[in-house]
Amino acid sequence: MLKIPFFTRRAERRNSEDSSNLSNPKRWLYNTLGIPFGRGIRVTPSSAMRSTAVLASVRILSETIASLPLPVYRKEQDGGRTSIDHPISDLLQGNPNPKMTAFTFRETMMAHILLWGNCYAEIEYNDQGIITALWPIPPHRVEMWDTAAGDTFYRVSTKDGIQKNIPDYAMFHIPGLGFDGRKGMSVIEWARQAVELGLATEQFGAEFFANGTNVGAVATHPSTMSDGAFQRLQKSLQEKYEGLGKAHRLLLLEEGMTFSKNTIPPNDAQFLETRKFQISEIARIFRIPPHMLADLERATFSNIEQQSTDFLIHSVRPWLVRWEQTIRWKLFMEEERKRYYAEFKFEGLLRGDSAARASFYKEMMAMGAYSINMVLEKENENQIPGGDQRFIPLNMIPLSLAEEYFKMVIANKTSLKGGDNQNEGNQGTKGNDVAGK
Repeated sequence: MLKIPFFTRRAERRNSEDSSNLSNPKRWLYNTLGIPFGRGIRVTPSSAMRSTAVLASVRILSETIASLPLPVYRKEQDGGRTSIDHPISDLLQGNPNPKMTAFTFRETMMAHILLWGNCYAEIEYNDQGIITALWPIPPHRVEMWDTAAGDTFYRVSTKDGIQKNIPDYAMFHIPGLGFDGRKGMSVIEWARQAVELGLATEQFGAEFFANGTNVGAVATHPSTMSDGAFQRLQKSLQEKYEGLGKAHRLLLLEEGMTFSKNTIPPNDAQFLETRKFQISEIARIFRIPPHMLADLERATFSNIEQQSTDFLIHSVRPWLVRWEQTIRWKLFMEEERKRYYAEFKFEGLLRGDSAARASFYKEMMAMGAYSINMVLEKENENQIPGGDQRFIPLNMIPLSLAEEYFKMVIANKTSLKGGDNQNEGNQGTKGNDVAGK
């Protein structure tokens, strides 16, 4: 049997580790940060919430959508709509079940879909087939199955380990982005490495400050301090310079001592840059403006308002459409879908300052698009009697009437011109007569 020397085997092992580091950048980064690869970092939808950026993103989207009014409307024959009292409206804006409010229900469902890619709620019916409650179910307890005939059902595991099957009509399911149009994929699963790196930097920072020593300044003595000088220096530092209220005082040193202040090492500065970059990465995953995650490095007074508007249009609005279409599909009967629907009201989040709103309302009322009561409704004020009338300026007419008006004006001018010519001819004849006479 051929024996390989120990130092040769160790060199080969070191070379193999170096090559694995080059082929696996994540392992190399962990080794650079001083964190053993894979130690205690396992990204799941639950553990991802330990990242402050993920936690803030989930809270922002969940609380924003949960706080919006969600009334039920009835389509009118004239093309308008009317907010009505409907049993579904009580579930969406009151209490979806006896144990939680509508805000808590929507907040929980949004947290599920943001982390797991799907949210589920069992629909409870009474004996008359009317929906009476919605019960949210954690996504990790739900599996989607199809029967041999192609009918979809959901297999739910309870806390006690008991499994029950729920038919498709009794499950309120909102899927996120996916590949089959039926079940969404978890954003955390897709961006696992970005979240893992964020958690790794946080763990590195916690261990660095917990186990390391970071001295803010150093006093250097040319040789060895005497016991008396050391005791006087220690007492002076404790009595005169310790504490925030004693900062920026003059420091007196003895026996040729010098004072130098430490700055942050370049490696630590790069670590801070990595943490900032990971905040931007998480913001990109959830489509959250960085300033909403307390990253104000590139924020200005001129672009924050525009970023907030983009957040509502490109981040919040797609989720609202998912909710509205699923509510219409799952909570209204087939004959009701033609007349009833639920719609979020988020115009209030798009408001500018008072001057901008006043200018907008003035323009809309001037063209007859808004009435006084419509403006009061958008401002959450009480309506007034007779405030449903709409007004337009008197010096403005429809384009079709304007064409008729101009034709009439031209015709009148032509007739007047002909009459003037006739009068001029008559006056000339009369003048001749007078002259002849």
